[in-house]
Amino acid sequence: MRLIDSRRLTGPSLVQDEAGAVIEVELPEDGAAELVGNWRRQAQRLLAAVGWGEERTAVRHYDGGASLAISAPIDGLYAACEINEAAWATALASFGEAQPASYSLPQLQELVDAEANPALLALAEAAADHGLAFLCDDEVASVGLGSGSLAWPVDQLPAPDAVTWGQAHDVPVALVTGTNGKTTTVRMLAAIATEAGIHCGNTSTDGVQINGTTVLSGDYTGGEGARTLLRDTRVDLALVETARGGLLRRGLLVGRADVAYVSNVGTDHLGEYGVIDLDALAQVKLLVARAIRPGGVLLLNADDALLRRHAASAGVPVTWLTLDAEVPLVGAARRSGVAYVQQNGVLGRLQDGRFVALLETIAAPATLGGAARHNVYNALAAAAIADSIGLAASAIGAGLKGFRSDVEQNPGRGNYFEFGSLKAYADFAHNPEGLELVLQMGAVIPAERRLVILGQAGDRDDFSIDRLAEVTWRTRPERIVLKQMPDYLRGRVEGEVVERLRQRLLELGAPSDRIEVVASEIEAVRSALRWGRPGDLLMLLLHAQREEVLNMLQELDAAGWRPGETLPDSPVSPPPGA
Repeated sequence: MRLIDSRRLTGPSLVQDEAGAVIEVELPEDGAAELVGNWRRQAQRLLAAVGWGEERTAVRHYDGGASLAISAPIDGLYAACEINEAAWATALASFGEAQPASYSLPQLQELVDAEANPALLALAEAAADHGLAFLCDDEVASVGLGSGSLAWPVDQLPAPDAVTWGQAHDVPVALVTGTNGKTTTVRMLAAIATEAGIHCGNTSTDGVQINGTTVLSGDYTGGEGARTLLRDTRVDLALVETARGGLLRRGLLVGRADVAYVSNVGTDHLGEYGVIDLDALAQVKLLVARAIRPGGVLLLNADDALLRRHAASAGVPVTWLTLDAEVPLVGAARRSGVAYVQQNGVLGRLQDGRFVALLETIAAPATLGGAARHNVYNALAAAAIADSIGLAASAIGAGLKGFRSDVEQNPGRGNYFEFGSLKAYADFAHNPEGLELVLQMGAVIPAERRLVILGQAGDRDDFSIDRLAEVTWRTRPERIVLKQMPDYLRGRVEGEVVERLRQRLLELGAPSDRIEVVASEIEAVRSALRWGRPGDLLMLLLHAQREEVLNMLQELDAAGWRPGETLPDSPVSPPPGA
């Protein structure tokens, strides 16, 4: 019985629909119901004592533990964490568990009073009355979105009647989530928006971009990136990559979206924040449905079994997309309704029984003539999102035709190189589902021999690591290079992940002489290039040293390097556009 994590929730979450605070706790096999009941009583007592008697408690049980949440005003979330922890400590004490001294009731009241910001609450209420989005963090509060955003420091907020509400408005917002394909889909969408002449911004695992210019570099798929984008007055269309981690840590940030898309649900990051199985992970991804405004669109991948199973829980009508126009779920669209499909090699909208073509699949370079099935999905999703928010079919076609999954436009995702007749495909695929899609593509590209570089961060569970080995060996590559990732140990001993991959490959029947272990990602790629010969295909799965690898591949390409020639020393400068 212990507290594992305590954090604020700034929006709807897996546990509750309101802002508040949540703790993750271990629970005993016996007495869990009594302990949780006691926590709830203590939480309600403390909430009432500090003047929050109308706030609620919520519980989400999972194997070995639970998430215990309380709702709270948005100007009291730090105090709410302390109240929640105090209630848990008191509940544990009733079980004879000694706990560190927690805040007394007068101290909790002082925390609530010190954090209170009536002007913030008044502005949030006024924004809602005007039908506008409201965002706040520790330093800034804003009404409206993008080019219609007005923002102020949280300690200098105007009275609602002093706001020039006529200057504030929202802009269209698209939320993109799922285990795979998020970043590429968002980048394809940005290319479409540019063709449509729209001032567009997007967030991704590589940063925040406004009209094609990077304003923040790094992983900005959480709250900070979204707020930066949604408050930028240069933006008339916001494309927000929304990662699982941010949804779990803080809840859903954006309360108003015109369209939300969930690509798939795969085995990645299980075990964090009480999400221990794929069904729970699917529910996390579907949190984006709660942001959809009336008349908005929820797009789901009909080819994903978990999304089909959980679609009804989204609480809003679903528009399906699929690469198989004959799947039963699109049957309704053949009669009345909308679905997005690939039909006879063409991406388009199926509406009221009529197919409206948007683009031939092979016309999108990122699909490699249709061989890169994962990018066919991404292109279809980008077309569907763009069509749903009213972008012209001509812009959709032009954007996808002009989008190349190369280092400049899509670094680290589906970057294809040719060194004479030696082919290399560099991709970020880092979970079993993404790897399977990439390797399926590799299987249809003609090659004499195939090599796969494989590795994983230490924060994945053993099952997910084993599956990487299983997916890889299913394609029977002639060589597998296992890369150490010393900067991504994340709780594991150095070499542990690579050894687990190697042992699982051996168990599956991979000959030991086909497996090589190297010290780093850059050395794995150099080993692959030394091994490769004309006619081979190298599947370079990148993560830890992506920039260095892409830079090296670009320099080799520019220098006209061919297999068998000496490799230069590893470069240190990042690739253009990274």
